[in-house]
Amino acid sequence: MKDLLEYLVRALVDEPDRVTVEQFEEDDGTIVLELAVADDDYGKIIGRGGRTANALRTVVKAAAVKENRRVLVDIVD
Repeated sequence: MKDLLEYLVRALVDEPDRVTVEQFEEDDGTIVLELAVADDDYGKIIGRGGRTANALRTVVKAAAVKENRRVLVDIVD
């Protein structure tokens, strides 16, 4: 799931080398993916009204369902 998110985001931004995704696991088994991009690329990742961010979360959650896992995508500064 981390690789999927990283692949999708790199295709959207102007500076793909500055994309970082960190993965953590919470006590209840939920996987947290923290996404960070270059300052100028946050608008591209969030999208108008948050549509791009919601689409990214939907795709990653769909991949997590195949593995019977729960996943959260956080966009951090």
